[in-house]
Amino acid sequence: MVEVGAGGTNQARYERDVISESVARRVAQMELGRRALIFGRIDHDPDNGHDSFYIGRLGVWDTDQEPVVVDWRAPIAEPFYRATGPEPLGLERRRHFATRARELLGIDDELFGDAARFDEVDESGKPKIKGQGALIAALEQSRTGRLGDIVATIQGEQDEIIRSTMKGVLVVQGGPGTGKTVVALHRAAYLLYTHRFPLEGQGVLVVGPNRLFLAYIEQVLPSLGEAGVHLAVLGDLIPHVRVNAHDTEDVALLKGDLAMVDVIRRAVRTRERPLRDDFVLGYGLDRLHVSIEQTQAIVKEARRRFRTHNAARKFVEAEFFAAMAADSREGHEVDVVRERTEASLEVRAALEWMWPVLTPAHLLHDLFGSRALLRAAGRGTPVEATIETLHRDRSDHADEVIFTMDDAPLLDEALLLLGSRPGHKADDEIRTFGHIVVDEAQDLSPMELRLLKRRSLNGSMTIVGDIAQATGAWAHDSWDSVLDHLSFKHEPRRQELTIGYRIPAPTMSAAAAVLPYAAPDLDPPTAIRDDGDPPEFADAGHDLWSGLRAVIERELAAGVGNVAVIVPGSVRDQVETWLTDGDIPFGRATRTGLDQQLTVVPVTLVKGLEVDSAIVVEPADIVSEERQGYRSLYVGLTRATKRVTIVHATALPEPLKALGAATP
Repeated sequence: MVEVGAGGTNQARYERDVISESVARRVAQMELGRRALIFGRIDHDPDNGHDSFYIGRLGVWDTDQEPVVVDWRAPIAEPFYRATGPEPLGLERRRHFATRARELLGIDDELFGDAARFDEVDESGKPKIKGQGALIAALEQSRTGRLGDIVATIQGEQDEIIRSTMKGVLVVQGGPGTGKTVVALHRAAYLLYTHRFPLEGQGVLVVGPNRLFLAYIEQVLPSLGEAGVHLAVLGDLIPHVRVNAHDTEDVALLKGDLAMVDVIRRAVRTRERPLRDDFVLGYGLDRLHVSIEQTQAIVKEARRRFRTHNAARKFVEAEFFAAMAADSREGHEVDVVRERTEASLEVRAALEWMWPVLTPAHLLHDLFGSRALLRAAGRGTPVEATIETLHRDRSDHADEVIFTMDDAPLLDEALLLLGSRPGHKADDEIRTFGHIVVDEAQDLSPMELRLLKRRSLNGSMTIVGDIAQATGAWAHDSWDSVLDHLSFKHEPRRQELTIGYRIPAPTMSAAAAVLPYAAPDLDPPTAIRDDGDPPEFADAGHDLWSGLRAVIERELAAGVGNVAVIVPGSVRDQVETWLTDGDIPFGRATRTGLDQQLTVVPVTLVKGLEVDSAIVVEPADIVSEERQGYRSLYVGLTRATKRVTIVHATALPEPLKALGAATP
């Protein structure tokens, strides 16, 4: 309780409210739901005091301020994740508690010291896993449609990334199932814990590829006690606009080109223009004139003086009214002339022509709605020949226009050049963050990377992805081309996750057959789960629906968990119609996420998600329809933690033919 006695001052009451709010926020952060508080214990050897510490999601102290449970992010907890046989880091024993919700399933002990034999690899040559029983128990649980944390089972190579220094850009390359997304999210939680000041004030931003992905990961950070992190897609970072859907790949390529920087700059400049005729306004018995030459001088001086467009509007107005007052025969004061004329339609029209107050939405809406403006903005740039492909019909209400995700960096560029509107500085400013986490960064265009760099307060970023899963219009073939657009003061660092925890070895072997076609320079992750069924191939003959239905009904009856039907864009509507007509309940990923047991997911949206069972439909169509066809297929084949089934009526793509022929 926080109380203020009778006669308390306003200051005391204010402090009470602030403390109460802080306490309430902290209590909310400590709400664990059904998750276990404690998941491990470390016992130090006698030479290090023989102390024992329980490791958990949150720190807990007794009334004497002695630690009962140590927060997993605290320095004392680091040996729990990093100790090995050769380097025990002062430990005598590490204990893992395998739990399901708040039920204890088992205890897994690892001993260190002279009597313990520790190998870094097992009999098959695979890396040894810390707390393997707890890890396998967690991996074998059915998916819930939401990504869970891995705080109880973080492995050494993952922990090294999580606890890496905050300075500069850290690039994390990780194949399917290596946990790169949860590692990045745990890193955000770790940095907030370690650098609470200043990060709590500066903010931490997590950027995902689409809103389905954000819904999928949204529970991870709150489960770690961090509820204040900002999750967003790029379009969410632009104030006062609605952003949804994507353009075609050709248009996306154009909008992602750095040449669009000059296009937007020219688009702004074309809205800064002198009058085409001398301005004349009746003023009582007088007539006030402003010549074309005078407006040319005003525009030229405004461009010279001001860095942003909207900041110059007041100057243009002042100079325009001064020119009008100077032309009056009776020498009227500028303020008087302004007061009497600024409401007239003629004056307002003249000022709007010369120097309108613009929002990014208005600028782009006008630009895309006029072929003449597009030609003027693109003239002399590398995209001049294709600039008119951006043309689209104008709406009567620019504020109601829904922009595409590919418009986001153009809107942001416009925001930078336009600046805030007079009187709207707080609403229009570009928000920056103390640390930025970017997932699936291998697909970002140069313009999108430019947007992200602008959001970084100090160059501290964690860039996560997999080059083999680069499938977008601007898919990168190496991290060098990404880092070219994110140059900061500190040299970027790179780390790789090499161990696949989620995907069973038989599934990974099948996906590995596609990898040489998708990214020949990359090696597949080493799968530590030898169990699991090999992928099944269901040849539907000439009746794709019958074959697909049989597989779906088998998976649902087996109770395997949540099932994703991963489809190429050309058959998505048809599959959804079949399911509806067949009275098979299902969810659409764009509407319900993965909340339903059965969900239809376009292959373009499945990246970053995980399910228990994946049914990949017509892989040959995925390869032929997508710009990075084999990479898209690789993504689809690596989503399941238990089983993958390939259903096809057309011939399999080349890397899957041998596997399909071997299936009974």
